[in-house]
Amino acid sequence: MPEAERETPCGLQLFWDEAETGYDFGPGHPMDPTRLALTMRLVEALGLDTGPGVALRSAPPAGDSTLRLVHTAGYVEAVRRVAAHPGTADPAHGLGTEDNWAFPGLHTASALIAGQSVAGAEAVWRGETPHAVNFAGGLHHAMPAKAAGFCVYNDPALAIARLLELGAERVAYVDVDVHHGDGVQAAFWNDPRVLTVSLHESPATLFPETGWSTETGGPDAPGSAANLPLPAGTGDAGWLRAFHALVPELLAAFRPQVLVTQHGADTHVEDPLAHLAVSLDAQRLVTEALHQLAHEHADGRWLALGGGGYAVVDVVPRAWTHLVATAAGRPVDPAAETPPQWRAEVYRRTRQQAPLRMTDGVEPHWRDFHDHGYDPGDRLDQAILAARRAVLPHHGLIP
Repeated sequence: MPEAERETPCGLQLFWDEAETGYDFGPGHPMDPTRLALTMRLVEALGLDTGPGVALRSAPPAGDSTLRLVHTAGYVEAVRRVAAHPGTADPAHGLGTEDNWAFPGLHTASALIAGQSVAGAEAVWRGETPHAVNFAGGLHHAMPAKAAGFCVYNDPALAIARLLELGAERVAYVDVDVHHGDGVQAAFWNDPRVLTVSLHESPATLFPETGWSTETGGPDAPGSAANLPLPAGTGDAGWLRAFHALVPELLAAFRPQVLVTQHGADTHVEDPLAHLAVSLDAQRLVTEALHQLAHEHADGRWLALGGGGYAVVDVVPRAWTHLVATAAGRPVDPAAETPPQWRAEVYRRTRQQAPLRMTDGVEPHWRDFHDHGYDPGDRLDQAILAARRAVLPHHGLIP
């Protein structure tokens, strides 16, 4: 990257287009686009979309040549076909199914979300900004030829593929969604240029039933995948302990040129679709840790995406607003009150009462795995040990 392009980068490019709320499977579907609109309204109410070092951007939808970096031409055509005839279904491509309902804007909205993530990757790589955020992105379950888990186009994988196309030699992807980042792992399973790390609820108790610690990459890329499946019921202390027991060491060894992260908010104790017990405050600490790791190991180059999260009012808007604030270098005091105009907007849209503060009111603490040892009889520590033993030797590290 020419130094001239990196002389005066802004701190954050925030990618948002109101049309992203068109990614709408319909009434009753868990992937309610209200969560996106309420996130942006909270970002605006706190003034995080303006000010020094922040640029609000919108990118065009990803075109076919970009989508084919990950997806097959036949699949892209199938998405278009089902979008044109939403009464039809194409189960072979995962479309019009129980999870992925068909709707008229299926292709357009999906490509728009992908376009924002790809543009964020381009901006970070070219030195236009150190950080980019697309909280509408993070649709990590989509496969090359099949929709899955509410995900049609895999924007994290597309962003990474674009980075590789631009010349990146090492890209790290860290996924802290409650569900395994299976689509991204599959896209780069045998590519040593990409390290995928996923911290998620155990496949024994949650979709997509993959992400065991033994999944460590293809024959040409041993150690390119790292998975830490957590027991159902894991709370703040265990989640933070697991994250710090694996992620920093791997990133230090891999030395990524860019860090791409997925911040699904469905690890939260109130999420209706999963079984972890994490607080908003612990989610914020992991966001801050990933920001710090981007500066330590990737020269600050950081693309951050949203993901899952189905507590539409109480969790998602605050979690992703903290993500935007962290990336902008303007962290929000957790004790701060949510702005009255935002609370009014929440009630107008949902007839629900909004949370009053930017915190769940807890101060997470955890025992560091490296400093305090481990308990071989504890299920969480067993999971941590299994993950470390499976992947660290591939990176020249002693588990």
